[in-house]
Amino acid sequence: PLFSNQLQKDLEEVKELLTKATRKRVRDVLVAEKQKLELEIKNQPPPKPKDVAEEEKASLGGYTVKINNYGWDQSDKFVKIYISLNGVQKLPAENVQVNFTERSFDLLVKNLNGKNYTMTFNNLLKPISVEGSSRKIKTDMILVMCKKKREEKWDCLTQVEKESKEKEKAAYDTADPSEGLMNILKKMYAEGDDEMKRTINKAWVESREKQYKGDIPMDI
Repeated sequence: PLFSNQLQKDLEEVKELLTKATRKRVRDVLVAEKQKLELEIKNQPPPKPKDVAEEEKASLGGYTVKINNYGWDQSDKFVKIYISLNGVQKLPAENVQVNFTERSFDLLVKNLNGKNYTMTFNNLLKPISVEGSSRKIKTDMILVMCKKKREEKWDCLTQVEKESKEKEKAAYDTADPSEGLMNILKKMYAEGDDEMKRTINKAWVESREKQYKGDIPMDI
């Protein structure tokens, strides 16, 4: 719920900025961000009733760590998610639980070195077969096997990934190549460290100076 509140606040601020923005390019960026936030909020799992959540926590003991790192692969029949967890093979098998639905799964690992680990995937790209899916425990690793309902290639794991990839592609595939370049530069600037920002600023200033001088050598 805390994460959800933060997203809601971000969305409110973006809406507020939209009421003030007059430049088309700025408005476009804000509209794209607004849509992205709305999608993230929509895809938040519904909060569990408090007593159920408290009960679950009490039964777990220790504290719970959310797993964010994983690798994945696919065959014709399965999507395979690899999750590294040191020493997981030493746990009793019932301490590693995976619940599947047609478009999601969540993993719970109980009491591994005094901690519990969880991982949730909502909005899988395509439907999976609940009864055909399973998990395997290997040395320092859990393998989650999601059985595809149809034998087809998945481009990514979740719907959200697909939509964000498409949005990025659309931003760079503008009719004006220089605008596509501008978008890439903006992204690099936004995500870069101070050194990257300085480099981009310097290049920007130099290119502006060249434009003003008409690129004429000074010693003619």
